[in-house]
Amino acid sequence: MPEALLSSPGVGTRVAEPFPLADVEVTGGVFTRARDQMLHLARVYPVDRLLAVFRANAGLDTRGALPPGGWEDFGHPDEDAWGPDDYPGREAAPTANLLRGHYAGHFLSMLALAAGGPGDAAERAELKAKVDDMVEGLREVQETLAATGRYSHPGFLAAYGEWQFSRLEGLAPYGEIWAPYYTCHKIMAGLLDAHRHTGSAVALEVAAGMGRWVHGRLSALPAEQRAAMWALYIAGEAGGMNEVLCDLTVLTGDRTFVETARLFDLDTLLEFAAAGRDELDGMHANQHAATLLGYLALGDLTGEARYTDAVVHLWDMLVPGRTYAHGGSGENELWGPAGAVAGDIGNRNAETCVTYNMLKIARALFERTGEARFADYYERAVTNQILGSRRDADSDDSPEVTYMFPVHPGALREWDNVGTCCGGTGLENHVKYQDSVYFRSFAGAARVVWVNLYVASTAVWAEQDVRLVQRTDYPLEGSSRIEVDATGDLELRLRVPAWVAGGAFTVTVDGEVQSVRADGGYVALRRDWRPGTVVEIDMPLTLREVPAPDDTSVVTLELGPTVLLARSAATTWLPLEAATWRRLGGTLAAPLTSADDGTWRLGDLVLEPTWSGSDARYHMYLRRSDARIAFAGTGPAADSGVPNAARADGRTFLDVLWSDGGFADRSAFVEAVLRTTHEFVDLGLLSAAEGRGVLVAAARSGVGRPPEADGGPGSDVRAAEEAALLSRAPTTTHEGSAPRVEIVAADAPGVSGWYLRPAELTVTARADVGEPVVEVRVDDGPWTPAGREPLVLSDGVHTVTARAVDVAGRERRVVREVSVDTRPPRTKVTTKRLGPRGVEINLAAADDVSGVDSIRWKGPDTFWATFAEPFSRALSDVPQVIEYAATDRAGNQEPVRTLVLPPAEAD
Repeated sequence: MPEALLSSPGVGTRVAEPFPLADVEVTGGVFTRARDQMLHLARVYPVDRLLAVFRANAGLDTRGALPPGGWEDFGHPDEDAWGPDDYPGREAAPTANLLRGHYAGHFLSMLALAAGGPGDAAERAELKAKVDDMVEGLREVQETLAATGRYSHPGFLAAYGEWQFSRLEGLAPYGEIWAPYYTCHKIMAGLLDAHRHTGSAVALEVAAGMGRWVHGRLSALPAEQRAAMWALYIAGEAGGMNEVLCDLTVLTGDRTFVETARLFDLDTLLEFAAAGRDELDGMHANQHAATLLGYLALGDLTGEARYTDAVVHLWDMLVPGRTYAHGGSGENELWGPAGAVAGDIGNRNAETCVTYNMLKIARALFERTGEARFADYYERAVTNQILGSRRDADSDDSPEVTYMFPVHPGALREWDNVGTCCGGTGLENHVKYQDSVYFRSFAGAARVVWVNLYVASTAVWAEQDVRLVQRTDYPLEGSSRIEVDATGDLELRLRVPAWVAGGAFTVTVDGEVQSVRADGGYVALRRDWRPGTVVEIDMPLTLREVPAPDDTSVVTLELGPTVLLARSAATTWLPLEAATWRRLGGTLAAPLTSADDGTWRLGDLVLEPTWSGSDARYHMYLRRSDARIAFAGTGPAADSGVPNAARADGRTFLDVLWSDGGFADRSAFVEAVLRTTHEFVDLGLLSAAEGRGVLVAAARSGVGRPPEADGGPGSDVRAAEEAALLSRAPTTTHEGSAPRVEIVAADAPGVSGWYLRPAELTVTARADVGEPVVEVRVDDGPWTPAGREPLVLSDGVHTVTARAVDVAGRERRVVREVSVDTRPPRTKVTTKRLGPRGVEINLAAADDVSGVDSIRWKGPDTFWATFAEPFSRALSDVPQVIEYAATDRAGNQEPVRTLVLPPAEAD
């Protein structure tokens, strides 16, 4: 965002607005799969199940309905709906499921979004009836709670007592309480969605009552106490409370709600962010990402630039520097160091809730700026993480979505997530794909329509008598046909996606090629339109090897907007040899072939799109492992045959050459090859002869050479470039190069990529002159002479470095990562009695080497199930046996163990 916009008094001014949900319909393509599966759940899931936790808390008849489960369950049988002052204390208060109510709020949002969208009128009416039933049920609960006189204000509405809020004011930690204002936000957001999308006046009344209750609690607290509350890890997580309170201001005209929204300000975050200081490392990602939309709204309503300044600067700290290829961010729910992507790949990456919120922020920032970078992020995240977060399966009772969408080697998406936070946001994600395909100018301004996503869809701008019909197989093709029904002056702004290579974006209008130039990421077509005008866009899909910003040896494969996942049972890094496929702009001229099962084949790799919704184990990131220095071209001439030597920092010749992802033209490529060759010869990693061989291969390659300027092998053009390069080739006074050194394993690892018994390695070396001195180092240990006996490695992920130095002092190193895990994980079981006839079971496994992959359990009436969260079992009249076992990521499985549950206590 331009600095002028950041500091201007009109910081809340918008340049674009989205179309109403009902006016845009996604009519085909990959997004309809997840949408239709989630709409099925919306239609069949009973409202009484969603209201059960609220009714139980208010002492109302639950009508025999069971709650959804997981985090959204009844809680402890002996728990009371304590008011703000009668909570008996942590040691005396049996509690459970302290986030209950949040999932119902998300479900209400999903129902409202679906009811307010396009489609069959009867189905929309059916969904609206469910919205009305749910809103009426919440109103009844709110009134019943008010009638008890137990709570501080009649607007209080929750599925537990008010005590969590008073304990938060006492700075109680996560564990005693669980983010009460987070749950409050989800309920209020669902009510406001019901009002906006279905016209429910009752929903607005209920939400406004909740807002007045919030004001009553927080306005009585000193600023220092509130600051301490919002800084608490998870316990102080408030979701988008500031956003819904700003929404209430707009919907009711009561500016008291603006002041209430400001009571959620975390001034430390606002101050460092507005100043552009990056202090995000270690902060809980979703706890703070969810507040940013509210800060934007506060900037609009107050005119204070610090709110918008903070959001824009935070965005720049997160995108792209902390953003994985699919659009997600965060490891183990926390943001990592600035610029760390490859360096922040653990085992619990990319909480889906964070991306849900980042999409909302990107959308809001686009409305205010019209900048293509926000639409580029939106396309990446919605196509890859969000669409890919919905399993390709129907369900009558589960959203079948991810919590994390991990990016580590050999990751698995763990589906289901009934009742979790990401299960809740996942309900909403898949019924609103149409919300950011198109944007339009505001009333009174010149007519403009932005086309931000190339998705098969229709859009109707009734007030301006404009209708667009887009036909495309995006993201499986890079072309789109848009039929424009409009009369008179209209500007159509077509986004040029960031993945389009080399300006290959062409536009025709009624078959006539247009002379267009992208300005700020958009091609603008302004003309006097006639109904039925056809705009055709061509942006060829290209396969790209995209390096991580902090480690160019770690790459993703991307086909147009789609990130590709390599299927593999391995849980260690997969190698990628792509030297002879790399083209000038970083694209790959690779032999990618499609299969009938929706996958692609690339050499030995089986690739699937992130949005497949499959159950396969996958690798999002691959490790470059080119053995020789080679370039794209025809025939063997572009393969120099020279080993792809590595510097002491581990970066190879080709890593250094392609570190920026590509080149502007052939000249830049040739100069970079020459520069890198000189560097590696000067380091003694290449001989002068090898350097000349690299230059000859580069001259004979086809990288960046226009076909019309290439006469083929032996042509004058190639000969002239080869001669010019060789005239500038490095020369040395010594012969040969640094010694060749290898690390050879006695055996291959298992299918997981891990050794399940100690690994034996041998180091060998060969010098051009004399006998080299050969040493080896494991991890950060000391250098030791490499003997004839094998090096034996025990458990751990080890970096083995071997170096050889010849009589001229030239040194070459090789590095090999070796993963060894010889022991299975061990599961610890804890149980908690839930009254006389129930028990909660928590299975917690530990594996300090490869990490726990899964814990499975089986009861008398249960198939083997994958563990996700603590689960409860009803006790019967006889003892029950629960079997369980953990498996680690290397493939070691714990022996099956048993837990015997006692009989239920007598009534």
